[in-house]
Amino acid sequence: MSRHYNVLFLCTGNSARSILAEVILNSKGGPNFTAYSAGSHPAGKVHPGALKQLETAQLSTEGLRSKSWDEFEGPTAPQLDFVFTVCDNAAKEVCPVWSGHPMTAHWGIPDPAAVRTSPEAMEKAFRDAFFLLDRRINLFLSLPLAKLDELALKKELSNIGRR
Repeated sequence: MSRHYNVLFLCTGNSARSILAEVILNSKGGPNFTAYSAGSHPAGKVHPGALKQLETAQLSTEGLRSKSWDEFEGPTAPQLDFVFTVCDNAAKEVCPVWSGHPMTAHWGIPDPAAVRTSPEAMEKAFRDAFFLLDRRINLFLSLPLAKLDELALKKELSNIGRR
């Protein structure tokens, strides 16, 4: 029987990169993965450039919203297995202590929302961010699930050694 993994993608505003990653993983990772996204200081809306890129890739944008990482704390939150930061600001911030001690990693992606030189340049920046995330998610999904369990066990053993 396959194990199910919950993955949280974090970025400061949760309006572009983390949203793209959430949708990509949810479209490719089922039924073994469920992706979520959040931000430390959510923008309150999904960036139109992210929505346009997802629609261009023919991925659903239904129900997407910018949300706080506070939604992923507490007893009603999903138990997280992996937490990935996708922007430099989130990597430098002090993240909450996630229950269950999920594995964490930083996947730095340039901020497409910061590009404001021209509509074409912004569109290219969102496309580039999408393809970088898509490639990293494909590599993540190509890991054998048995190896993921092994890595999680090694992490826990390492944590025990530091106590």
